Amino acid sequence: MSGPWPPAWWDGALAAEILQRSGEHLLLVGTAIGLALAISLPLGLWISRRPRWAGPVLAVASTVQTVPSLAIFGLLLTVPLLGGIGTTPAIVALTLYALLPLLRGLVTGLAQVPPGLKQAGQALGLSDRQVLLRVELPLALPTLMAGLRVATVIGVGVATIAAAIGAGGLGVFIFRGIATVNNGLILAGALPAAAIALVADGGLGVLEKRLAQPRAKGATGGRRRVLRLAWLLAGLAVGTVLALRLLPPAGTGTGTGTGTGTVRIGSKSFTEQLILGELLAQQIEATTPLKVKRDFGLGGTGLIHAAVRSGRIDGYVEYTGTAWTTLLDQFTPPPDTPDPAQRVFEETRRLYGERFGLSVFPSLGFENSFAILVRRDEARRLGIATISEAAPHTPGWRAGFGYEFLNRPDGFSGLARRYGLRFAQPPEAMDLGLTYRALAEGTVDLIAGDTTNGLIPALDLQQLRDDRHYFPPYDAVPVFNAATLRRRPELVPVIEALAGRIPATTMQRLNAQVDLDGLGVAEVVRRWRLQQAGPD
Repeated sequence: MSGPWPPAWWDGALAAEILQRSGEHLLLVGTAIGLALAISLPLGLWISRRPRWAGPVLAVASTVQTVPSLAIFGLLLTVPLLGGIGTTPAIVALTLYALLPLLRGLVTGLAQVPPGLKQAGQALGLSDRQVLLRVELPLALPTLMAGLRVATVIGVGVATIAAAIGAGGLGVFIFRGIATVNNGLILAGALPAAAIALVADGGLGVLEKRLAQPRAKGATGGRRRVLRLAWLLAGLAVGTVLALRLLPPAGTGTGTGTGTGTVRIGSKSFTEQLILGELLAQQIEATTPLKVKRDFGLGGTGLIHAAVRSGRIDGYVEYTGTAWTTLLDQFTPPPDTPDPAQRVFEETRRLYGERFGLSVFPSLGFENSFAILVRRDEARRLGIATISEAAPHTPGWRAGFGYEFLNRPDGFSGLARRYGLRFAQPPEAMDLGLTYRALAEGTVDLIAGDTTNGLIPALDLQQLRDDRHYFPPYDAVPVFNAATLRRRPELVPVIEALAGRIPATTMQRLNAQVDLDGLGVAEVVRRWRLQQAGPD
């Protein structure tokens, strides 16, 4: 093995979080497989006795398999009965994906039972139910178990996407790794998921062989094998739940005293948000007896806003311009507005309280606006420094933007109208963390990044000045659920103490330590807090 061990991105808390996230992953998959079995077994038996229904039911299950998994997760977010983001829609999606292999395995297995065996059982005086339990199901077990193994392996893989809707699991590391371009974090999610899939497949294979061994003589042997399968699966599900109950919450700290409660801090899925979420978490842990549950990488603005409103998380860091345009549907202040940043902050704080029941704290000390970026050598060659000067060149350029920027009201469509941007092809949609490297490598010629990203100087990129004042102020402000602050008033001075503490240059340096130096987010925040504390 070459290079230092542990690598720079590894920190002491990561191993504990991998364990916890693995437990969350098992819970998602185990619950979904259990529900899928509870649905598919009676449904499969029913359609096996009614062949005219088998085709339509299997066709519906097959259709679910053709829908991209991320689309299923997204669609289920809009179903009010499922409670929005979190584990419930994720479990429903995984259950839907598991139905087809289970149904097809059971129906195929029952169809392959020789009719002569069923007739022999009936000739011996067995009822239809007894024939089913003692003859058909035992003979269909191998095919059913094959379907169960396929459903389980698929479930383990698809469950990684559940992190995109705040359901946790090992996909959290994968999304963090993509956001920070960190292969180590990607592997921290991918390798345990692969191990879980292999162990689950192997374990079910051993179980299938044990069930195939006749341990009872006569007609009762098949029935006992079916009952053993049911009891073993039930025991596995109960054992998983009990084990998860004993696992410590991921990312919690001991604070400064005996824990009296838990606060859930969230973040969006790019580097700066992970750092700011960790900053809130460490600040709370260091100055209160509260423990912190970290729900980082919750996706875009809409998802995390819904999470804090519903109480799924208690707080996170937002940007005033994003809140002003995307969530409050307000217009950008005109350029001649006195102190537009203060106006946007005050109005955002007022409207957040009135409309959403959320409290907005003062700025952490920096603004992170959208940065329209090009390669520095290209800007020098063309002699451009503003977006207006770049507009005439865009018909020959390719653009790449994050998914959210392409759809938000203060994003690409408004920018294109304001400056008359006309690209030869529609902009490429990609993860925000990948756009910088795509620009540096020449895959695209213009992107919308963020002004505090450490990759801008490192990759020799140039920000074009927003000379027509399209973007509003984007001050970084903590946002908390007001009900949480009423229950935990000790949080208010803790969060207020962070006001004005982080200049834009500091934020850019912290981002660079994660994106370029490969340090772990928690380690970067710990170092910054130690520097702020000064010598003992």
